[in-house]
Amino acid sequence: MQRTEEEIELIRLRARLTKRFHRACADYGLIADGDHILVGVSGGKDSLALVEFLGRRAQVYVPRFRVTAVYVRLKERSYQSDIEYLQRFCASARVPFIVRDTEIGAEEKKDPCFLCSWYRRKALFDVAQELGCNKIALGHHKDDIVETLLMNLIFQGSIGTIPPLLQMEKMPIQMIRPLCLLEESDIARYAELSGYEKQLKACPFEKESSRTQMKNLVSQLEQLNPNVRDSIWGAMENIKTDYLPKRK
Repeated sequence: MQRTEEEIELIRLRARLTKRFHRACADYGLIADGDHILVGVSGGKDSLALVEFLGRRAQVYVPRFRVTAVYVRLKERSYQSDIEYLQRFCASARVPFIVRDTEIGAEEKKDPCFLCSWYRRKALFDVAQELGCNKIALGHHKDDIVETLLMNLIFQGSIGTIPPLLQMEKMPIQMIRPLCLLEESDIARYAELSGYEKQLKACPFEKESSRTQMKNLVSQLEQLNPNVRDSIWGAMENIKTDYLPKRK
């Protein structure tokens, strides 16, 4: 039976993303034998792709590691995902799935983005310690890392970004970002071709953030240099700092 153009595109795109995923894991030493990795699942395309690629990689004999996905449900936020769909998706990837409820409470008058991130991250750490996970995987891709660098440079006057691998100081847990070499546009197209379902309600602050401004800035820079993301990434690797270590 002859494949359609979209089926061929999906096969090629999956192969390219898988290659970059494996390269990121190898270059930055993200996965080791015996790891138990907790994946934070929001229901967005990035976290779903992360579950899929980690789940598929966990079926390979070496290195042997386990993956568990957790969806953190925040009481004070209106955006949400279809829990039943997330359960089916994780099951298809052979990844156990759990839901953790949490709430912000009395501090909800502070910056909503900071509070949401902080309480979700706290819940992830709590679940990781309860399950004995030694690593937490987040779905940040290359665009997120480049945009964070620009935000720090423009608003904070510092050169730094979110690293592919980060050892926490106060607990024996590492934060890893296996999608760090994948571009957002590729993930978005892959999600579309794969039939990923979208979140039921999106974040109400999503289009008002500094990150959105940085996305627009990168798009403008892309008109000057179509490979601007690779150029910025290369510059980060050439600077001797701790936030983006040299590849092995």
